[in-house]
Amino acid sequence: MSRIYRIALLVLTIIIVLSLFGCAKNDLSNSEEKYSIKVIVKNRSHAFWSVVQMGAETAAREFNIDLVFDGPENEEDIDGQIQLVEDAIAIDSDAIVLAASDYVRLVPVAEKAIASGIPVIVIDSTIESDKMDSFVGTDNMDAGKKVGESLIDKVGTECTIAVISFVKGAASATQRETGFAETVSDYPGVEVIETVYCNSDELLAQQLTKDIVQDNPQIDAIVCLNAYSTAGAARGIDELGLAGEIIIIGFDSTPLEITFLEKGVIQSLIVQNPFNMGYLGVKYALDSINNKKIPKNVNTGSEVIDIDNMYLPENQKLLFPFTE
Repeated sequence: MSRIYRIALLVLTIIIVLSLFGCAKNDLSNSEEKYSIKVIVKNRSHAFWSVVQMGAETAAREFNIDLVFDGPENEEDIDGQIQLVEDAIAIDSDAIVLAASDYVRLVPVAEKAIASGIPVIVIDSTIESDKMDSFVGTDNMDAGKKVGESLIDKVGTECTIAVISFVKGAASATQRETGFAETVSDYPGVEVIETVYCNSDELLAQQLTKDIVQDNPQIDAIVCLNAYSTAGAARGIDELGLAGEIIIIGFDSTPLEITFLEKGVIQSLIVQNPFNMGYLGVKYALDSINNKKIPKNVNTGSEVIDIDNMYLPENQKLLFPFTE
């Protein structure tokens, strides 16, 4: 074999090896490709959504996902939320995790995403569509029933009450109202004088509370169906000096609500698991991208917490999800 032939053979061998290495490197790069998932919630600034974000980011780190977490400034900005979904479609996100501010109005854009081949996982509040890949959130009918049961437990079967809900038309609001109404309908002595909406505005809930008490001095309790309405009502009752005289049955577990629970301004909270909503929403989005089978409905649960059980270890994990 001539020297020139041997050199040519060596060069050819090196080229083949480098080519194979390059292919292997490309295969490795492809296998480690980061998917892009957009999480769009009702409001990106409130404590509840901060815990959802914490769960979503935990899943993103665990599964090597490029995560974008976003939402409008307030829950009333339904058009703004629709636009965020449109933007996610425009940049060809691999999946969308959506907490819908409106049961009906988010349907067209969500179904547009699905028709574009983008999986949509809905969390917290569902939409009027069976095309979404999965719903992950509280069983809000059941949670509403727990509100009613807690009211009877704390106030009794003869009482005059008002309900402060949040955004009219949001699926979670409607379902909680329905669950509550079904429960108290079994007690003819429970008089619901009015249901009002605070539009997830704590200051508005505070003013509505004062107005309700002024117009109905005989009122025994106020039922609140989300964190904004609960915190606002608690501020109003505390400011009026009526803590313990007018019972507050509320929802969620922001630091302010927990403080009012400890002070006796709030008597009971129905607490959700927003961390799991964020975590499982992202996890199932990734599974859907990879064509894995995922459950159609996932109930992340809710617990009734009051001053008697709030210090139990299992409830501390719900109340303080930011701590180890």
